[in-house]
Amino acid sequence: MLISSAYAQAPAGAPGGDMSFLVMMVLMFVVLYFFMIRPQMKRQKEQRKMIDELQKGDEVVTAGGIVGRITKMSETYLTLEIANNTEIVVQRMAVSLLLPKGTLKSLQ
Repeated sequence: MLISSAYAQAPAGAPGGDMSFLVMMVLMFVVLYFFMIRPQMKRQKEQRKMIDELQKGDEVVTAGGIVGRITKMSETYLTLEIANNTEIVVQRMAVSLLLPKGTLKSLQ
């Protein structure tokens, strides 16, 4: 018999290989949290605060790029004056930026 029997063996694994994988996954989650999730949550909180503090007379920019002054407010909608005698109704959540007072006069 020239050929001897070959038996399958499991490959020798690195000691602690499963533990290093677990540590790597936890480390990746921590990095993901601090560089992506946490800053996004902070921006959302600031946006919510800005929308809650809107008042009549504030000058704002909507998500569509429309610039106007708030003339009327309700729970979910705002009426914006975008030109003399021209008003539109938008959702509160559509406001993306609060402008400093007097910005509209400088744009005209």
